[in-house]
Amino acid sequence: MIEIIINKKEENKTIAVVENGKLVEIYEDNINNKHKRNEGNIYTGIIKDIIPGMQAAFIDIGTEKNSFIHVKDILPQTDEKISASEDAKIKDVVKINKKLLVQVQKDSNDKKGARTTTHIKLTGKYIILLPQTTITTISQKIENEEEKERLLKIVKENLPQNMGGIIRTSAEKQKEDVIIEEIKQLNKQWQEIYKDFQKGENTPRLLYKSPSIVEKIIIDLPNEKINSIIVNNKEDYEDLEQILRKMNIQNIKLNLEENEDLIEKYDLQHQIEKVNQRKVWLNCGGFITIDPTEALVAIDVNSGKYTGKTNLEETIYKVNYEATIEIAKQLRLRDIGGIIIIDYIDMKTEENKQKIEKLLRETLKQDRAKTQVEGFTKLNLMELTRKHICAHNS
Repeated sequence: MIEIIINKKEENKTIAVVENGKLVEIYEDNINNKHKRNEGNIYTGIIKDIIPGMQAAFIDIGTEKNSFIHVKDILPQTDEKISASEDAKIKDVVKINKKLLVQVQKDSNDKKGARTTTHIKLTGKYIILLPQTTITTISQKIENEEEKERLLKIVKENLPQNMGGIIRTSAEKQKEDVIIEEIKQLNKQWQEIYKDFQKGENTPRLLYKSPSIVEKIIIDLPNEKINSIIVNNKEDYEDLEQILRKMNIQNIKLNLEENEDLIEKYDLQHQIEKVNQRKVWLNCGGFITIDPTEALVAIDVNSGKYTGKTNLEETIYKVNYEATIEIAKQLRLRDIGGIIIIDYIDMKTEENKQKIEKLLRETLKQDRAKTQVEGFTKLNLMELTRKHICAHNS
């Protein structure tokens, strides 16, 4: 079972997701952080500058830095990969000082403003509503063909006209009326946002604030898996009471242990300290190293102290097998996003490479973030991508 532990200490808040006593996700939230978490927020943005050479524009959304938008994120979304017309020119699509309804898809940092898009997504527990496209897709983690057909039928028949949606993994085996009700709620939310945008002035303005880290965890994880939420602050307790009431969730226990150091009480400090270590040891004696760079995250697999008991190929496979399980765990635990390259110990047989790739895909299914395994390259490097859950994870 899963426990969510929220420990507030002065200006810092630690949010830990613990499954059967083991830390699986950890987030740090600092109230004074100059880079506020805006990912998922929807704004009225004002076009301030057009850069024809980059096929992009800068938009004032009311934050410290102007946000950035590419032409492909303005043109109508016609398929899953958003294929923008090669002939489309940014100067023909937007005009200076005109307002645009945008959503932040990547937060700002010290060097760049936020990345925005006009392809709005409103996320529910079972459905992601796509109000400005007719694309309807389903999570790849749902494998049963009959269930896929059932869910697609329900959603397509109940989506408002000219809207699309993404069916989430948590929709699997869910009752039809629950899914329909969520579609109605998300549509109502969208209508309010769009009405607010239309009637508003040509000034930057926040129209919709995305769910908090804790709220997103509750939305993403199945209700029956979350046993309890434990907090040490009355304000957080009252906020969560409202959130659970609003979401009509009754089976999650909410506990207030006021002024307690929950990290110490639930013996999490040792596990948290390991999150920032470059080297992670495996049970067999091998280890992995995790090295973030500006462009990607490189993960190297090493045999370390492990020499095996049979032949070299079996020894290598054993290390790579354990490393794969640990890598999937560390990606989730550290909330590693973007391009990830894994340098496995070279395997001679194609069969073993296929087994490792299959294992990686299977273990990543436990991750609530979107992941895409591209497979081994010609240089025997494993390529994959993962979307951040939270931009400000330490």
